[in-house]
Amino acid sequence: MSVKTEDEVVTPAVPRESRRTTTSAASRWATLLAFDKVGAVYVWLAIIVVFSIWVPETFPNLMTAKQILNSNAITGLAALSVTIPLAARVFDLSFALNMTLCGVAVAHFVVDGVPLVLAVLLGVLIGLVVGLINATVVVAMKIDSFIATLATGSLIQALITMVTNDTPISDAKLAGGFATIGQTTVGGITLPVFYFAVVAVGIWYLLEHTATGRRLYAVGFNPDAARLAGVKVARLQFLALVTSGVLAGSAGIVLASILGGGSPTAGTPYLLPGFAAVFLGATQLKNGRFNAGGTLIAVLLLGTGTTGLGLANAPQWSGALFVGIVLIAALMVTGLQRRTTLAARPAALDEPSHGDDATAPSKDVSA
Repeated sequence: MSVKTEDEVVTPAVPRESRRTTTSAASRWATLLAFDKVGAVYVWLAIIVVFSIWVPETFPNLMTAKQILNSNAITGLAALSVTIPLAARVFDLSFALNMTLCGVAVAHFVVDGVPLVLAVLLGVLIGLVVGLINATVVVAMKIDSFIATLATGSLIQALITMVTNDTPISDAKLAGGFATIGQTTVGGITLPVFYFAVVAVGIWYLLEHTATGRRLYAVGFNPDAARLAGVKVARLQFLALVTSGVLAGSAGIVLASILGGGSPTAGTPYLLPGFAAVFLGATQLKNGRFNAGGTLIAVLLLGTGTTGLGLANAPQWSGALFVGIVLIAALMVTGLQRRTTLAARPAALDEPSHGDDATAPSKDVSA
């Protein structure tokens, strides 16, 4: 009887199906974690490391993490309010002033003795009206959204001055139930953080898991092709601007609650960070597409940077400089990704009836 040597021992073969499954899983993870998909996450982690070394006494702890969440929830809500219209290729430059108007209006109603629930509903209604005005001017009158919402923003500013006379609205009545809307904490986390999370999940589901979301993306990438495919472009853009008005108005009410009153300049500081977050978010997860998950990542990145600069006692202007640089970089990357996507999908854009891609709805789809 012959004995097999060590070289002659046959190792069991790995089934082809198992090898393919392992390779496929590794490939999917490599794609999901690629820098062009979640590059902001790596930048965010690098920022955490930098500030942990720069200010080790105050930055790397749980209290700082809660501070980042609490202080950037309104920025997140502001960014989400313009995510849907941008997905449909329309701007809403009035959202920050809409936030201010709804905040001072609700504060004014509460001080005048209007019941809290009714005051909040009236504030949301004002945001809805602003959205309807923007939608009418942009869609019905066919005025460029950038110019139109800039003009409506000027009208909103006039209304704010009319209501407040450029004087903050403050009263003991605002310290009661109105303050609980934005100042209540759960485990050290304020309610606005939870509002932000709920709205983000809602927008994520809308854009990623509904036919309306696919149509919005189709409109954003190529309105003419979407129109030829049967998508009611004007209706979607109209509803997108109305939704933006409601979300911005709601964010303004929460902001007024946090501040404990109606400030005539409350929403203005959120204009740049809001757009910076949503454009940076468009470079993440869904390259070239405005999406809720990417916006969430961007808000955390921006919030970590500005909070870290504050803890490091950096000059006051450094926060605005940081946000501005991030916005410019995000605009450059978003534009590049959009051009690359359009160049890579000529068939999907020219023949929208073929395929099931989110940017190429079938011809029998209607909004």
